[in-house]
Amino acid sequence: MTEDEMRKQLEMLRVEHRDLHAAIDALSESNAADQMQLARLKRRKLKVKDQMALIEDFLIPDIIA
Repeated sequence: MTEDEMRKQLEMLRVEHRDLHAAIDALSESNAADQMQLARLKRRKLKVKDQMALIEDFLIPDIIA
C-alpha cells in the first residue's frame, strides 16, 4: 500500500469513526436504546480507532530527540 493510499484509507476511517460516534450518541439518547446494537457500534468504533492508530504510526514515525 502506498503512502497516498494509506492517507486516503485514514481519511475514510476518520469519517467512519465520526459517523459511528454520531450514531452511538443518537442511539444512546433514544428511549428505546438497543443495548446489543449499541455495544456492536462501540466495538466497531474501537476497531476503527485501532486501525487509524496503526496507519498514523506508520505515516508519522517516532523521532527520538
